[in-house]
Amino acid sequence: MFYKAISLVFLFGVLNTNAQQNDSITKIDSTSHQLKFNYKQLIIPGVLIGYGVIGIANDQLLSFNHQIKNEVTEDIDNKITIDDFSQYAPAASVYALNAFGVKGKNNMRDRSVIFVTSYVIMASTVLGLKSIVHEERPDGSSNNSFPSGHTATAFAGAEFLWQEYKDKSIWYGIAGYAVATGTGLFRIYNNRHWLTDVAAGAGIGILSTKLAYWMNPYITRKLFKSSSENKSTSMVMPFYNGQQYGLGFVKVF
Repeated sequence: MFYKAISLVFLFGVLNTNAQQNDSITKIDSTSHQLKFNYKQLIIPGVLIGYGVIGIANDQLLSFNHQIKNEVTEDIDNKITIDDFSQYAPAASVYALNAFGVKGKNNMRDRSVIFVTSYVIMASTVLGLKSIVHEERPDGSSNNSFPSGHTATAFAGAEFLWQEYKDKSIWYGIAGYAVATGTGLFRIYNNRHWLTDVAAGAGIGILSTKLAYWMNPYITRKLFKSSSENKSTSMVMPFYNGQQYGLGFVKVF
């Protein structure tokens, strides 16, 4: 039951990549390389977020959460903390692929602006909901379970990887979503989150990156209207991994 449930999150991610690939309305402008808005792209993250939000108070979904917890905790011997690192893998892959000569859709500057925007939206949403909902974690360690920050981070990165490399191969996006799904799976396996937390986190992550791409033309004009692409720019990237806050610094030449 546990594996069937978590596979639904991955299925939604794969459907998300296929829906975007097959939607003729969702085209990339050849000059600006920006994603055009299409309401259909809101369906899958909306369903995931809706499932998580409804699950906060729905008796049937709460019961399903506990069934999965009981099934998983019966088999847990040792926690596997790979999710603390895998959450960053999809986004890091975008920069790694570019470093090895596999060029993505956007240049370094625009890509980094999109990345920062996505993570600001994602982190703000996750932290805001955690402070409002106060859901207890499955292991009883704290009351900030909803939504899963690790999962949101991973799925934001997976959508980022998909958007940058979908014109190269759909398999980049599928690989990113597989890693993101694995991150969510391990959050449940390690008894740190409920399925509803993971589903909501996945939806928030996907939606945050979509919003970042839609907002990027406006943000880029405001930030760089008087600078050329070749000039040096700097930016600060916030991050949150569910326990620690931090800032990363990027300088683009």
